[in-house]
Amino acid sequence: MSAMKSQFYYLIHVQYLGFRFHGWAKQPDLKTVHHMIDRTIKYVLGKGVPFKTLGSSRTDAKVSAANTAFELFTERELPIDEFVQDVNDNLPSDIKILRMVPVDESFNIIQAPREKYYQYLFTYGPKPHPFCAPLMAYFPDELDIESMKAATGVFEGLHNFRKYCTKPSEHTVFERDILRSEITENQEYKANFFPEQSFVYHIVGKGFMRHQIRLMMGQLVSLGRGELTLEDLRCSLTEPDDIPLKNIAPASGLILQSVAFE
Repeated sequence: MSAMKSQFYYLIHVQYLGFRFHGWAKQPDLKTVHHMIDRTIKYVLGKGVPFKTLGSSRTDAKVSAANTAFELFTERELPIDEFVQDVNDNLPSDIKILRMVPVDESFNIIQAPREKYYQYLFTYGPKPHPFCAPLMAYFPDELDIESMKAATGVFEGLHNFRKYCTKPSEHTVFERDILRSEITENQEYKANFFPEQSFVYHIVGKGFMRHQIRLMMGQLVSLGRGELTLEDLRCSLTEPDDIPLKNIAPASGLILQSVAFE
């Protein structure tokens, strides 16, 4: 694959339900979204036709994506509409290609994203219908939602998120700029088996570290339970240490809502 001479480049937008996958990135002996997409493209293009794919974002196991993207490199031009139809016909029902556009050689999918918008869907109180599990996190404790809403603004702006990352490398950049951090009532996702009231944590930034959003959500839940104060939350950003936070929210409530490209 490394010797492949790409002449055609395509940006492909995709959505998936992550509940039965071990994240986006390929892993030995595990079912991942990237593995499933590559296997399907290989089948559609035919045996021996070289290609390469590169994703814009990695997601954890059980995390879903409403609209993310990957780049496809090939040695031959593809009929876009026919190719999208063939790939969708052969992908499992929990992965769908949304659209495909040609790009040029200068496009870099890793450096091109400028904003990533995540949503975290959750509810609390009485246990919801089990069918909610793939999309919605459930917290059995009573939560002070108004205090959680008021606290979300603490995360906005440029902060040191050292404590909000698991297993950082020596090259990890802990300073991250959060453009939006807000909790609202859920108006985006509806189903007749959803609880009467649910909520969405909206978060927008230029890039996030491993488990960062789930750790941020975990802190907000701890605050909603009365286990933390607003000052505790501020101190976790202004006086960070090397001890990572332990209250991490479940993965299945997290949705990569969109990736904006320049």
